[in-house]
Formats: sequence, C-alpha cells, structure tokens
Amino acid sequence: MNRDFLIANILKGDYRAIARSISIVENELEGAEEILLQLQQKNIPVIGFTGPPGAGKSTLVNEYVRLLLLRGKKIAVLAVDPSSPFNYGALLGDRIRMLEHYKSDHLYIRSIATRGSLGGLSDKIIDIVEVLKSAGFDYIIIETVGVGQSEVDIAGVADHTAVVLVPESGDHIQNMKAGLMEIADLFIINKADREGADAIFNSLQQMLMYRSNYQPIPIVKTIATSKGGIVEMADLLEKLITQNKEMNEKKIYLLACKVYRLIQKSKMKDIELTKIMSDIKSNYNKEYNIYKYIKDTYIDN
Repeated sequence: MNRDFLIANILKGDYRAIARSISIVENELEGAEEILLQLQQKNIPVIGFTGPPGAGKSTLVNEYVRLLLLRGKKIAVLAVDPSSPFNYGALLGDRIRMLEHYKSDHLYIRSIATRGSLGGLSDKIIDIVEVLKSAGFDYIIIETVGVGQSEVDIAGVADHTAVVLVPESGDHIQNMKAGLMEIADLFIINKADREGADAIFNSLQQMLMYRSNYQPIPIVKTIATSKGGIVEMADLLEKLITQNKEMNEKKIYLLACKVYRLIQKSKMKDIELTKIMSDIKSNYNKEYNIYKYIKDTYIDN
C-alpha cells in the first residue's frame, strides 16, 4: 500500500489501512511522518480507563464495548498490554478477553506493547490515537496496563479519564498519590458486591469535597462480571462527553501536553539507550560524572 492509498482508506475507515498505518507509525517505518502530516483530524472522544492492577478494567471495558455496540456505535479500542520480555511485543491479553466482539464490523481492537514505557502507556500512543481519530470512529477507548498510581500519563492522551477502583482500595485510599486522584473525570468502584464498597464510596466523596479546587466528580458502582452498573457508567461518560465538546481550559492543557510530548519525542529520536549503556560500560569509574557526559556527548556536539 502506498502512502496516498493508505490515507484515502483510513478516511474511509478501512481496517486494513488503519492497521498498516498504525504499524508504520508505531515502528517509525518509512512514510510515518508523511502519514501523520496528512491525517484529517476529527473531534472524536477519547476515553481512558486506568487504575491499579486487579480492578477489573478489562472486564469493565468489555462490557462497555458490548453496550456501545448494541447502541450502534463504531469503536476503536487500544489495549495497552505489558511487553513480552523476549521481543517487546504486546502479550495480547485484551484481544483474547474481547474475542466475542472481535469479528464485529463496528469494532477495531489493537493491542499496544508498553515497550518499557513508564506511566502505563506506549510512547507511540499519541500518534496511534491521531491515526484512529481520522478513521470515523464514534469512540476511542484506551485501557492501560494497570501499573498503579504512576499511571497518570493517560490524562495527557484521553479527553476523559475513568479511574477504576475496588472495595479493597478503601484501606489505602487516603494514601493515594494526588496524581491518580486529580486526573479522574469519573470514579468507578468495580466489584461493588464486595464488602467495603460503601466505605470507599464515602471516602472518595469526602476526599473530593475537601480538595482546594473542589469540583464534583461523579462516582458510580459497577459489577462488571454481571453487567451491574454498566448502563449508569456509560450514561455518565456520555454526559461528560456532551458537556465538554467545546474547547476549554482542560482541553487546552491536554493538547499542550500532547504537543509537549511530541516535541520531546522528536528531540530524543537520535538518542539510543543501548549507546548510553555501552558508553557507561566502557567509561564508568568512581569519578564518572553523568552531567559532564551529557554535556560533552549530547549538548556540545
């Protein structure tokens, strides 16, 4: 497929062209920059699901997708999986879990390897999302790998972020890092049939009430394994999307974050970790000065 053919067919929503373009962009193959420059951006809502491991995010997303398909929506799902320790590819766990939906003409699923990125996201996620935004989907859903409270990078990519917790989180909620609490547009207490669901609900309400920049953030209880609360969750997300269609301070901030990350990636593209490791191995001693190494190798040259 040549570049013009790919662009034309992305705009038509052709899944083969979408998949090929994502592979080119993700792996920085020839033509990646040209594809990104010719994309026709559309205002497609991007919804991120994040939270600690074991919160049931995959089951929750699976049921949310099921509901949206029943409502006739066209959806793209990016499932950010842990990297294989052998080849840095995605382990494809989420595609296995979503197998029942996989043949739907209205659903595109892509597993993305973290490739060692911190924050639970692949560093190519912004480019991939921009490709999908040109393809005419109604929703783009990102499910992160679940690395816990460091997983705040999602806020720089998603328009709306749902933080998924479980009743067992109640004992530790007071110790949660501010980052995970601040990025939430919606709190979901999954597995709400377990003991402690009401307690964590009340704790969240109190924490939000006493924040200096208090704004009401909806909280919903779900039991994803039995579809409990899924409709309520979907309706709350739809309300958030409807309320935030216009450009506002948060959207400006999120767009600035995306631009910042893209500039950062562009500036860093010629810097290879393997070369740095080789230099350290060759030159390291007790008097090794990393600041001098950076200045001599990357700044002055």
